[in-house]
Amino acid sequence: KMLLFLPCGLFTGKAKAAVLTFLPILTWLPSYPVKQYLLSDVVSGLSTGVVQLPQGLAYAMLAAVPPVYGLYSSFYPVLLYTFFGTSRHISIGTFAVVSLMIGGVAVREAPDSMFILPANGSNMSDVVDVAARDAKRVQVAVVLTTLVGIIQFVFGLLRFGFVAIYLTEPLVRGFTTAAAVHVVVSQLKYLLGVKTPRFSGPLSVIFSVSAVVSDITSTNVTTLILGLVCLVFLYVIKDLNERFKKKLPIPIPGEIIVVIVSTGVSYGLLLSEDYSVGVVGKIPTGLLPPSLPDFSLLPSLVTDSFAIAIVGFSMGVSLAKIFALKHGYTVDGNQELIALGLCNFISSFFQTFAITCSMSRSLVQESTGGKTQIAGLLSSLVVLLVVVAIGFVFQPLPQTALAAIIMVNLLGMFKQFRDIPALWRTSKIELAIWLVAFVASVLLGLDYGLLVAVAFAIITVIYRTQSPKSAVLGHVSGTGLYCDVDEYEEAAEYEGIKIFHSNSSIYFANSDLYVNTLKEKTGVNPEDLQAVRKARRKLKEKANGSHSTPLKICAKEQGVTHEVLSHNNVAEEQRNGQLEDRHSESDLEEAVFIEPLCTVHSIILDWTSASFIDSVGAKAIKQVLPPIFFSHLRIFLMSGSL
Repeated sequence: KMLLFLPCGLFTGKAKAAVLTFLPILTWLPSYPVKQYLLSDVVSGLSTGVVQLPQGLAYAMLAAVPPVYGLYSSFYPVLLYTFFGTSRHISIGTFAVVSLMIGGVAVREAPDSMFILPANGSNMSDVVDVAARDAKRVQVAVVLTTLVGIIQFVFGLLRFGFVAIYLTEPLVRGFTTAAAVHVVVSQLKYLLGVKTPRFSGPLSVIFSVSAVVSDITSTNVTTLILGLVCLVFLYVIKDLNERFKKKLPIPIPGEIIVVIVSTGVSYGLLLSEDYSVGVVGKIPTGLLPPSLPDFSLLPSLVTDSFAIAIVGFSMGVSLAKIFALKHGYTVDGNQELIALGLCNFISSFFQTFAITCSMSRSLVQESTGGKTQIAGLLSSLVVLLVVVAIGFVFQPLPQTALAAIIMVNLLGMFKQFRDIPALWRTSKIELAIWLVAFVASVLLGLDYGLLVAVAFAIITVIYRTQSPKSAVLGHVSGTGLYCDVDEYEEAAEYEGIKIFHSNSSIYFANSDLYVNTLKEKTGVNPEDLQAVRKARRKLKEKANGSHSTPLKICAKEQGVTHEVLSHNNVAEEQRNGQLEDRHSESDLEEAVFIEPLCTVHSIILDWTSASFIDSVGAKAIKQVLPPIFFSHLRIFLMSGSL
């Protein structure tokens, strides 16, 4: 019975651990301290929901789908993350960068030119079938979201959470700054009230700006004034929230104030009918039934889905780790991948587009006292209330107000331009990564720009290891420190000892450079030592062949005279670096002098920074050793990992 019970118990334990890992809510919900946490989570959830509502409507415009789909994307994924996520503070939902990437794909796959209706008269311009175009773009966004979810879920199962490390911080910040430029340019037409096509792909920013400038004479003045007022108001509210964040119990909800007031003004003054101000339009009441995505669109979306999946995960896990470190708990990167994958995959059957976490909403959720994922759950219920009951109220909402909300929320990203002088002072290679990510993403688009940025970042890693920094170390008197003698005046070398340091591993790409630098820094050249070896060998053979005339071979080395006699009799004499003539021994004696071989008697190779040495690197080191050993030099290896 004991033998039968033990495997069963082990299986039960493993199954329980797997279930708890897959559903983190089971680890914290049973012990949820209602009295301590519930009130804070309720306040935080309501505050976050008030922010999530206008952002969902606004970011749907970036995704090139009707605004109501932004509300769907602010409900289903947030609800699911409560069960599968490990972070207690991030706010899952729509995000500007990911929404813009989705919008670029949707516009590319369903451009306006595919939905042109024939004009009735010769003087009438072509008309776009907006309903058919939007329906097609929704299909593209939904299928793309399904594929993004599958990729993230599979990566999580395969424990591929480490892929985020290839998106280094300068790369991400340069990329998101470029995304902010794309977003602002895409919103100019809504702010000005001009009707221009939306562009995607390389140089889309230039084409978009050119289209807006060429049509700027048709600016809707009412739209522009309303948009500027919303911009100024939101900026002031954002500044007040930042200055008095310690005194305010909750941030002032500027976005929802703008939405409510601008909707009321638009409805009361009939801005859409009398002043041609663009509005959100019809918002269906209730939730859509689940439906299968159109998987026939999959082949053309694979590349884009990988880029969106990696960007979405990187944004989410980086912010989750920041909050976890601040509040003293841990997040599982692989489980976060699984959670985001499930949120995107399952939600896509309910007509949502891809999501990740938002920094602005996460800061609201954390600063208003959010303790657990319950806050996110309550914020999704706020959105659900609007979708089910009062969505029609926001139909007169002006698009220029949403454009203002989007632009003001990007102020934090534009502040990342301050990275440039800081990186110039600290690391020019990281500055190059930032600039390449920014320029490539602005000019080539976010998809190709990200690919170029990642490739460049990998090239910089190769460059750093292929051209490592090397130095001869010296001891700093009175300490245990060894520093570069060229950079630190206090560092002094030991007489006759060279400590050679290289800050990289030794492999096929840098082995030759390592050997050449070793020769240059230490002043020891194996080729010269080999030549001396051959000369000594010839002299020894000559000495062995001449029995009548004894031949003395003298080598002067670092102030020490070594005498090497024939018949293998060795005698050493030290004369303060000078070899005296010895005429008294024999008039027929011939002395042959060899120049000093080297002033160094020991070389220490510091390999503490080397994580590996491949076969090519080992061969290169091996070729250096024989002539060094012949010259009576001693070589030591100092390594912490090899």
